[in-house]
Amino acid sequence: MGRLFVVNLEGKIYSCKYCRTHLALSEDIVSKSFQSRHGKAYLFNTVVNTTLGETEDRLMMTGMHTVADIFCVGCGSIVGWKYKSAHEKSQKYKEGKSVLERIVCVIEKL
Repeated sequence: MGRLFVVNLEGKIYSCKYCRTHLALSEDIVSKSFQSRHGKAYLFNTVVNTTLGETEDRLMMTGMHTVADIFCVGCGSIVGWKYKSAHEKSQKYKEGKSVLERIVCVIEKL
C-alpha cells in the first residue's frame, strides 16, 4: 500500500465527524434535499479524501442507480456514496457526483 496524501481544504468545509479528515467544501453542494438510510444527506460536485467501494446497482427513492459507497481515508468510515450511473433520464445529473451523509459529517470554518 502506498503513502497516504490527504487534501486539506480551506473555508467552510464538511469533515468526517470521527477523525476530522476534510471531505468537501460547502460551495460544492448541489442539493441539500437528499435522504440516506440515516437521515439527511447532501449532494456534492466534488469530494476529497475518500476511497470507493464496490460498484453495485441500488434501488433508491428516485429509481435504480449504479453507485459505490465512499469511505473516509482517515478512519475508513462509510461517509456516503458516489453515483456512477443513473438508469432514468431525469436522474442523469447525479452521475459522477457524491452524497455525504450528514450524520457522519460536521461543518467547520477554517
